Amino acid sequence: MTTPASAHPGPADTVSRIPLYVPEFAADPHRAYAEMRQRFGPYVPVDLDPSGVPATLVIGYYEAVRILNDPRTFPADPRAWQQSVRADCPILPMLEWRPNALRSAGDAHTRYRAATTASLAGIDQHALGSTVEHITARQIDRFRAAGRADVITEFAWPVAFQTLNHLLGCPAETGARVARGMAQIFEGGSDAAAGNHLLAQALLELVDLRRRHPGDDSTTRLLAHPARLDDTELIHQLVTLYGAGIEPQQNLIANTVLLLLADPRFAGDVLSGSLTVRDALDHTLASDPPMANYCLSYPTRTVTVSEHVVLPARQPVIISLAACNNDPAIAGPGRAGNRSHLAFSAGPHACPARTPAYLIAQSAIDVLLDVLPDLRLVPGTRPSWRPGPFHRALAALPVEFSPSAPALTPEGARP
Repeated sequence: MTTPASAHPGPADTVSRIPLYVPEFAADPHRAYAEMRQRFGPYVPVDLDPSGVPATLVIGYYEAVRILNDPRTFPADPRAWQQSVRADCPILPMLEWRPNALRSAGDAHTRYRAATTASLAGIDQHALGSTVEHITARQIDRFRAAGRADVITEFAWPVAFQTLNHLLGCPAETGARVARGMAQIFEGGSDAAAGNHLLAQALLELVDLRRRHPGDDSTTRLLAHPARLDDTELIHQLVTLYGAGIEPQQNLIANTVLLLLADPRFAGDVLSGSLTVRDALDHTLASDPPMANYCLSYPTRTVTVSEHVVLPARQPVIISLAACNNDPAIAGPGRAGNRSHLAFSAGPHACPARTPAYLIAQSAIDVLLDVLPDLRLVPGTRPSWRPGPFHRALAALPVEFSPSAPALTPEGARP
């Protein structure tokens, strides 16, 4: 019998909940998902933070698809839940209501999503590919003479950060404060509230700058959209774009590089042309998506989802994109390939930035492998993962390669 997920948290219930924030979970989440599936079935009672934030983790693919496509029963607006949460809850900045598409429902969601989608639709994909290639080559030049580097800090993060700043028309100094604030929010803990404040202040500066100096960028397009977003709304659309464009993009790049270097099914076949970097990206998105557990919703009423499981009203329901992608119910010959994954969510809240996300990651990794063809893991490297209930993020990824001279001049042009 499946343990009901309906009990409100008390001392006994807290013990029965699975903590998603501990290092042990980050070290081997797939083992944890398998144990959860055996013990609870598709709905798992979990805690999102040591302070006690109870939620239900959905690890069944078909169950997740039904929830993601039922925004009336499972809206993304957390305000009713938020009233019961302490103001100093460390992960509140990650979950709290914001006037943007990610945290809204109904007409508000439609309005915000229309503005965000239009701001992304104006991206010139061909120009973006060239921009990423240039940013990537310039970044590799910073470490290629050393013969070794950390993929996270010296490659994936700066490439994702610089590319997003370019797309949003954000100066580097302002973007650096945005990145610090966003990192503090993702990590949770005592710095999350300060990160939230830092993020809002930096984005307000960006909005003011693009209002005074419009450009060919997504921020300017948000400002010009017929939805006529006010400053607060503009800031929180940008929160969504930065939230999706730095941490998850960095993790997608790094996790795919790890796959290419550590998994013999991909390393040789990509270099020989039998498989493409796009194939490796799809495998990563299916097996270890950069946002492993996300897509939160808050049932408006108590929902009976099976004979033994009741989801409480207003308590978070979180989709395990990683566990759902690897659900045995969809494994085998009947599956429509790796691109059936839920890494970009599904339904009305599906990520509208799927195309640029693929393009940025693929362009960056293509250049990396082209410039450093003998890239390899430092011998003895054992991947370590940052703990946290939401992301699948490497703590470091040390690599080595044959040293070579920089290929670009200080101004960024080839000599």
